[in-house]
Amino acid sequence: MNIWVDADACPAVIKDILYRAAQRSQLPLTLVANQMLRTPPSPLIRAVQVPRGFDVADDYIVERSTTGDLVITADIPLASEVLNKGALVLNPRGERYTADNISERLSMRDMLDELRSSGVDTGGPAAFSQADRRAFAGALDRILQKVVREKLLA
Repeated sequence: MNIWVDADACPAVIKDILYRAAQRSQLPLTLVANQMLRTPPSPLIRAVQVPRGFDVADDYIVERSTTGDLVITADIPLASEVLNKGALVLNPRGERYTADNISERLSMRDMLDELRSSGVDTGGPAAFSQADRRAFAGALDRILQKVVREKLLA
């Protein structure tokens, strides 16, 4: 399993949680962004800078992720694409995207896009909170514990 992070909009506190998780689980972690990222020195952690442009980082992750990988993103279209490839998807607030809920999330996103384009102020996401951080850490731990158990049984 590889862990992929859509890092441009990922909160720093979530990146810190992921750095520690990669070391603890000994799983490779790749952060993809269109800007230079600083990461802790580790053979397991790397940052990839892609050119600026619409969906360039997303396309990089879609091309390289495989079945069983974990993708961290709040980007719903990206989540949908990697789910179709068999990856697991977790957003930075700890919500797991699945085949059962991604269609609803895509529909909601499209509806909000349509409202915004017609001039309606839909507000933005709530500020990132301690509860979001805890929810992410808990969801990530559950996923990684399952992976470790499966490795031991294999």
